[in-house]
Amino acid sequence: MDVTAYLKQRAEAVEAKLGVLLEALPEAPPRLLEAMRYSLLGGGKRLRPALVLGACEMVGGDRETAMPAACTLEMIHTYSLIHDDLPAMDDDDLRRGRPTCHVAYGEATAILAGDALLTLAFLTAANTGDLRVVREVADAAGVEGMVGGQQLDLEAEGKAVPLEGLRRIHRAKTGALIRVSVRCGAMLGDADEQQLDALTRYGEHLGMAFQIADDILDVVGDEQALGKPIGSDAQHGKSTYPALLGLERARELAEEAAAEAVAALEAFGPEAEAFRALARFVVSRDR
Repeated sequence: MDVTAYLKQRAEAVEAKLGVLLEALPEAPPRLLEAMRYSLLGGGKRLRPALVLGACEMVGGDRETAMPAACTLEMIHTYSLIHDDLPAMDDDDLRRGRPTCHVAYGEATAILAGDALLTLAFLTAANTGDLRVVREVADAAGVEGMVGGQQLDLEAEGKAVPLEGLRRIHRAKTGALIRVSVRCGAMLGDADEQQLDALTRYGEHLGMAFQIADDILDVVGDEQALGKPIGSDAQHGKSTYPALLGLERARELAEEAAAEAVAALEAFGPEAEAFRALARFVVSRDR
């Protein structure tokens, strides 16, 4: 299974739709729209929208039905990156090999671009016509999900956080959006209860594997491949798996989480092969 091709094909479809959504905002201030486009269409793996579309397809749904949800998750992910990069947060100057949004457009416009993408995300989610999706995304992106996880991450800087505390941070900060991506796609594909439960467990383990791999890449990754400086976690005193457990044990935990994600798909047949390959990919990637 060529995971790179799988992600690329879905990324191209999502990016085309994202471009259409931005073009449908003729009254938006041009500089604000330009900043939104700069960050939203600035590359990336598009993992979350690929999970939305893939989960929908896996349970026999029409991919186009899930496209608004796929765009929603990418908008929320992008807004979170814009805000994470700000001087008040991680203070990063490089993202995906380019200047971060606040470096390119100024802090005020970057904040507004993030705000605009978040609100546009929920307008787009409403276009699914499924209130469950709107509720699930709001829960995953909010104070008990991504935003809450970011707050916990900030509070943990420079502190010795136990393993369970670290898992709690990452389940919320990173895992919640990955989990909800899979769930939204499955729901929009009319998954039955057994399918939704299995895919939910897959998303939970995949999110953990992804975050541990991210922590590892910040220590040993190639700066050019990543498109951003390495070592920023240590510089900011972040709580990470390598810092807490060492690189070798962190790698073991990433592999274990990926294996658990694959095991969650046991009830599925060949239709789940792409998701099995994705689980292995997230722990072997170089970016």
